[in-house]
Amino acid sequence: MGKVDDPSQAFHSGQAKARSALDEMSGTGEFKRTDSTYRDHIKKGTRFEPEAGRYHLYIAYACPWASRCLAVRNLKGLQDAIGLSVTHSTWQRTKPDTDDEHCGWAFASPGDAPLQSSTGYGEFPPTDCIPDTVNGAKFVRDLYEKVDDNAGKYTVPILWDKKEKTIVNNESSEIMRMFNSEFNNIAKNPDLDLYPEDLRSAIDEVNSWVYPTINNGVYRSGFATTQKAYETAFGEVFASLDKAESILSKQRFIAGKRFTEADLRLFVTLIRFDEVYAVYFKCNKRLIREYPNLRNYTSEIYQMPGIKESVNMSHIKMHYYTSHPKLNYYAVVPKGLDGTDNQWWEEPHNRDSHLGSVDV
Repeated sequence: MGKVDDPSQAFHSGQAKARSALDEMSGTGEFKRTDSTYRDHIKKGTRFEPEAGRYHLYIAYACPWASRCLAVRNLKGLQDAIGLSVTHSTWQRTKPDTDDEHCGWAFASPGDAPLQSSTGYGEFPPTDCIPDTVNGAKFVRDLYEKVDDNAGKYTVPILWDKKEKTIVNNESSEIMRMFNSEFNNIAKNPDLDLYPEDLRSAIDEVNSWVYPTINNGVYRSGFATTQKAYETAFGEVFASLDKAESILSKQRFIAGKRFTEADLRLFVTLIRFDEVYAVYFKCNKRLIREYPNLRNYTSEIYQMPGIKESVNMSHIKMHYYTSHPKLNYYAVVPKGLDGTDNQWWEEPHNRDSHLGSVDV
C-alpha cells in the first residue's frame, strides 16, 4: 500500500484542490474549510419536486454534518420516503489500483470482511453499514465522478435524485431545512418545525457563532499545524462552550423555549466532544460532562426519539482515530466509554426539573 503524503502542502501553495478536510490548510497552519459545491433545492414547482421514493441520502455516522441530516430525516418521519446508505467509518484508498493516494468514504455491507486503515493497520468491521443500493458505488468518490464533478472534494452528506441521477445538494444545513419544510405532505411528523418563523432571528444568531467557534472550531484546533493557529481555535472553542453553558442555565434550549435546528447543530459536536475532540483534536481544557447544563442538555437531546438512532459512537470513534495518518498513523482507537461502560449521555437528565416542560 502506497505511502500517504501530506497533500496540504500542495493545497495551500495553490498547486491542488482540496479533496478532503486534511487538505484544507492555509500557509499559516490554519484549517480553512471550503464551501460545499452542490446547492440545488427540492421545492414544489421546481426541477426537484418533493416526491416520496425519489431521493436518497448518503451519510457517515461519524460525520457530524451528515448525522444532523439523518437526525432531521428521523425527527420528521421521512424514513420511508427518503432512502439511506451509510458508509464504513475508516477511510480507504478510493483508487486502490492506481497511484492516486486519495483516501475517503467507502461503502460496505455488514457481512463484509473488516477493513484496515489506509496505512495498513487495525481491523475495523462494517457493523451498521448500509451499502449503496441505488448506484452500486464502492466509494463516495464514485458518486461525484458519476456526475462529472470537477470540484474534487468527496464529502457526505449527499442528497441524490434517483430520477435525474444526480446530486441535488451536499450542504448539510440546506438539506436539514429541505427535510424540515419541503416534505410535509409526505412526512409522518409534519407539524414539527425546526426553523419556526418566530425564532428564526434567534436561531440564525446562535448558528452564527456556534458554527465557526464550536462545530468548525474543534476541527480548527485539531487540524492546526502551528501553535498560534491551535491556541486561537482552542480559545474560541472554550469561550463559546462557556457562553452556551451560561445560556442553558437560563433557558431550556439554545435559541429559546423550543427545540430547533440550532440545538441539533450544537448537539452533534457536544456528543462527540468527550470521546473524540477532547483527545484527538486537543480540546482538553474541560469535558462536556463537566459542564452541568451542557451535560444535561446533551443527554436530553440524545434521548429524544429519532436522535439516538443518528448517533453511533463506535462509528464516530472508528473514523476519527483511523482515518487521518498525520494524526494517528497506527490507527489505535482509545477505549474511552465503550458500549460496556456507563455512558453519561444515556443517564437521566435534569432539564425537566431545572427548567420546566418542553415547548416544541
